[in-house]
Amino acid sequence: MATTLFDDFNPISSKQWKQKIQFELDGADYNETVIWNSPEDIQVKPFYHTDEFSKSAPVKTNASNFKICQNIFVYDIEKSVQRAINTIERGAESLRFTIENEKIDIQKLLETLPLENRIVYFNLNFISIDFVKILDTISIQKKAVFYCNIDPIGHFAREGNWFPTSDKNNFETIENISKATTNLSLLSIDLGLYQNSGANITQQIAYSLAHANEYLNRLPIITKPIVFQISVGTNYFFEIAKLRALRMLFKLIASEYNPDLECHFLVTPTKRNKTIYDYNVNMLRTTTECMSAILGGADAVANLPYDALYHKDNEFGDRIARNQLLVLKHESYFDKVNNPADGSYYIESLTMQLAEKSLTLFKDIEANGGFLKLLNDGTIKKKIQESATKEQELFDSKKEVLLGTNKYPNKDDKMKHDLELFPFVKIKPRKTLITPIIEKRLAEKLEQERLELE
Repeated sequence: MATTLFDDFNPISSKQWKQKIQFELDGADYNETVIWNSPEDIQVKPFYHTDEFSKSAPVKTNASNFKICQNIFVYDIEKSVQRAINTIERGAESLRFTIENEKIDIQKLLETLPLENRIVYFNLNFISIDFVKILDTISIQKKAVFYCNIDPIGHFAREGNWFPTSDKNNFETIENISKATTNLSLLSIDLGLYQNSGANITQQIAYSLAHANEYLNRLPIITKPIVFQISVGTNYFFEIAKLRALRMLFKLIASEYNPDLECHFLVTPTKRNKTIYDYNVNMLRTTTECMSAILGGADAVANLPYDALYHKDNEFGDRIARNQLLVLKHESYFDKVNNPADGSYYIESLTMQLAEKSLTLFKDIEANGGFLKLLNDGTIKKKIQESATKEQELFDSKKEVLLGTNKYPNKDDKMKHDLELFPFVKIKPRKTLITPIIEKRLAEKLEQERLELE
């Protein structure tokens, strides 16, 4: 009878492992020394063992099918067309156009692009039935897959006002667009706003689900996939678990409305931990964040160029960002296995704990009147600010480290004359219905102090 290497060793229980660790600690307290608490109040253990593990609900992730997405801000149409063609030729598989107003000639933008079977996202900072109807027609003619990424609630949270439409809060207009189109996915959830503003992972999941639930409640006509535009941070395994928990919970909640309704994850590295000093380190941060995105189940990943905070869009920054994803896909083989996180006791445990905590918070939001009510009365902003303040205090005290910024900074690094963009929070005085949720990076105050001393 054939034997294996494991036949020569007796199995070791989790109790035996813990006893061994306690012995090696030489009197130090086990719970205080080797267990740490995350901002989500999840206790992370030094090891995870099969005899303490109960199989969680399956989360299907198609890592083999993730797409490399290129961001393009549309201002000059000819330049945008050339940039789109160039990036497709150099490895981009999908495109995300950001369009500020409906004056853009969308037919001219798309007419020469190779769009058949290609996924294209449109971040529209306006709502226009006529504009979206043109997109619908083009998607049919070109046999393309278009996601409009319209998010009135996200716009309301970010800007403090609804899109200017004839109806009070945009839902009637969305319903009319849905009736007038056949081939488009219309709705998006801007989860990145919560992450970049300092919400912890439990809040990010619960708020985005409650955000989505407002649409599901008010727009039963919606049957196309809802796009979650997600930002991932640097907590590698937690971010993998975040995407898995979000997908699992969306399926649970959406099944109450439409069992066939799908979600689609478009993921980008966060801006919150990025820096203008020692900016090359941003490449390391975005690489691990893209890895988390792929392993967590992103349908598409749009990388953040290392110099995106302070440089205008440029060919070099785009190429490096795109090549990071190409290396992960074609040299690191991240697209060879589906459900890559399955079987990891640690990730499975994190997924279930985040899901349970997020579902509890989601239920609390619904019990207190729903997401829009809490957004209107300032509760959501207050809770995010509390979380952001705690993280900022950790950064200021150097307990949360950004290398090159609050630890091992290069004193000779000068940036004042290299800033093409303003990399800090912008104040836009205007009358708003609510106080907007503001995105802010951890390093902003420290960087402003350094710039003043240059």
